[in-house]
Amino acid sequence: MLHNGGRVVSQDEKHFFVRIANPGKGRYPSAEEAEEILAEAELCNPGPWGNHSRTAAHCAEKIALYSGLCPEKAYVLGLLHDIGRKFGKRHLGHVSDGYSYMMKLDYPDAARICLTHSFNDMKIEGYVGNFDTTEEETELIRTKLQEVVPDDYDQLIQLCDAISGSEGVMDIIERMSDVKRRYGDYDQGKWNKNLELKAYFEKRMDRNLYEAVEKDTFHN
Repeated sequence: MLHNGGRVVSQDEKHFFVRIANPGKGRYPSAEEAEEILAEAELCNPGPWGNHSRTAAHCAEKIALYSGLCPEKAYVLGLLHDIGRKFGKRHLGHVSDGYSYMMKLDYPDAARICLTHSFNDMKIEGYVGNFDTTEEETELIRTKLQEVVPDDYDQLIQLCDAISGSEGVMDIIERMSDVKRRYGDYDQGKWNKNLELKAYFEKRMDRNLYEAVEKDTFHN
């Protein structure tokens, strides 16, 4: 895990690691603060979502490492993408809760990920789960999504969300099938887009996704 913008890497990773200046400093918390924010949130609403977030953070950091992105930023955004669950067992509501919470803390990049991680097509209609938001919350999500031009970090966390279980990394088809079983549906466009994201990042990394994220060895 990264701390203060640096980390100890293996010999294999050193060849691929790109140290990138952080132009977004201040727009998201440090890794240490993000871990504290998540731990505090779990006390408010315990559940498997906390370790799911840690898996997503691990995957995001590893993929960023091989993709020329900032690994610390990726780690932090992965850790906080579901932070809206701090406020209770909500479905679509966790999106608006997370966005508003991170904006209150003045972390707009983290707020953006709370918003975009659930919408790989940037359309609220594609949400998988219950629409349990107020009219005001729904309009907030819809309006903010319309303002977003997806970047690599949005897409990275969308992919990581689609392969992250509470115990470790999952096969993307198994993960999406599990979500479909639990909610009764999974938008086909969203399904196809996740597979496109997998192919995109594998090409960018020039390696297999599951090898990059240590699927067989990483466990919470």
